[in-house]
Amino acid sequence: MNCKFPWRFRASSFVIDFCMAISLKNVYDVVVNLKDRMNDLMKFRELGLSENSLGALREKGFEEPTEVQKKCIPLLLQNTADVVGQAQTGTGKTAAFGLPIIELINPDSRNVQALILTPTRELAIQVAEEISSLMGKRRIKIATIYGGQSYKLQLDRLREGVQIVVGTPGRVIDHIGRGRLLLDNLDFFILDEADEMLNMGFIDDVEKILESTKKKKRMLFFSATMPQRILSLASKYMPGFKHVEIKREPLTTSLTDQIYFEVRDADKFESLCRIIDVEEDFYGLIFCRTKIDVDNISHKLQDRGYLVDAIHGDIEQKKRESIIKRFKDKKVQILIATDVAARGLDVNDLTHVINYALPQDAECYTHRIGRTGRAGKQGTAVTFITPSEFRKLAYIKRTNNVDIRKEKVPEIKDIIRIRKNRLFNNLSEIIEKGQDEIYKNFASEVLKNFPPSDVVAALLKQAFGKVLDEKSYAEIKNAPPNPNPNHASVDRQGVTRLFIARGKRDGLSKRDLVEFIFKKSGVQSKYIDDVEVFDTYSFVSVPFKEAEVILNTFHNSEGRDRSLVVKAKKGKSF
Repeated sequence: MNCKFPWRFRASSFVIDFCMAISLKNVYDVVVNLKDRMNDLMKFRELGLSENSLGALREKGFEEPTEVQKKCIPLLLQNTADVVGQAQTGTGKTAAFGLPIIELINPDSRNVQALILTPTRELAIQVAEEISSLMGKRRIKIATIYGGQSYKLQLDRLREGVQIVVGTPGRVIDHIGRGRLLLDNLDFFILDEADEMLNMGFIDDVEKILESTKKKKRMLFFSATMPQRILSLASKYMPGFKHVEIKREPLTTSLTDQIYFEVRDADKFESLCRIIDVEEDFYGLIFCRTKIDVDNISHKLQDRGYLVDAIHGDIEQKKRESIIKRFKDKKVQILIATDVAARGLDVNDLTHVINYALPQDAECYTHRIGRTGRAGKQGTAVTFITPSEFRKLAYIKRTNNVDIRKEKVPEIKDIIRIRKNRLFNNLSEIIEKGQDEIYKNFASEVLKNFPPSDVVAALLKQAFGKVLDEKSYAEIKNAPPNPNPNHASVDRQGVTRLFIARGKRDGLSKRDLVEFIFKKSGVQSKYIDDVEVFDTYSFVSVPFKEAEVILNTFHNSEGRDRSLVVKAKKGKSF
């Protein structure tokens, strides 16, 4: 008994020590984990954000704040001053004002406490999605209000009670006028992309909306540039504002060959495939405007056998990280993305960046193409434009002071020739390396029964029939040449420039003109582009089909309206 007791004691002691070691290890792991979590997002924590916001940022994969976030977030959280933030596109402006708003508004109130105005519906949707992704566990309701969406859907959403509204000026004014959008309890008024608001003629609308809000509120203006008109507006409505300016970072694109292809919208996908096919080692990022486009294009490319993946706002962070890793490891050769989803994406050795759709502004274009032509390696930036987008492309060229040259989409015969050469080189390499006996024996057996040329032809047809047959390719109708590539031409296929015999003296703004045309002809605003309003006359650009509808509507009208709209003469307003 005396001999066994010490052994039992030692065994028991060992078990206790072992359990204590495990417990201590668990405690150590917990402490280390807590320390890591404390260090994680430390720079965001120092800005004064709550654990809820930090959790949302961690979920999105953010690691440290951008310059505009560093300067604006503490100012908005700890101060009551109004703010004018000047920072270029893609620097995280939405989170800079979105995170403090989420922290400060009352989720229990059914009143609208924050109104965010954007110049376009695309940006309104983008801002709303970004803010929604930053809410974490806070139960805050947000509504988007813009033209082109059902009034009923928007009204139902407002009746539910929302704390944040993101919208475009025209539709916001409409809801205010009908008594559907009440801003009596508004605490935050945010003007996003203020310079674009000015360019699109919305500043008068912004002032009209401000008249419907209470006097005491926080006002935030964010803009890439700060024209005098915007500063005057800020001084009028927010005297003593804090001006936060983030200096523009130069983006080097000298190693990027920039080209564009003019194609019909229906031919974009076929053109994309041809550009991918002519490159032996294509490794590229393709930008689309919407999540729907991202999904559609990625699925169509997959159906054709390309190694492709896609990211956008609806893809959860864990899956997004997995997709990006696969792309960086070159397990997929093509990544399709929206601008929002691609933020912070840093990939080396890209051969191409392709703008499947034109970006919303010149800075966005520069940020997109800045992802190629790095580390001393040449890259190519490709942009697709439709015939009606010459003006937008010209604006991008002029603003960025870059040369974007026009190229012709590769023809079918060129694709087949390139693929034949590539196949010949691959076969040459295989033959030089030598073949296994099993293939040699089978080849000898086949050649006993058929001529060599017939055998090779049959194998090529079986293995490469689709890619070497012209009938497998869809035809692309080239857009007609533009006599002046820097400007849009009149009456070219696809777009027409119209002259309207009314202007500012008739009380017309750009928005009024677009609404007037819509009410008269039924042509929706999304088809009306390049609106210019002068003292006594105006110009608009519309697709050819819609132009005919507008012209016929006015020509069949009675009285003065019959001669109100005509085709513009060449040389006018270009």
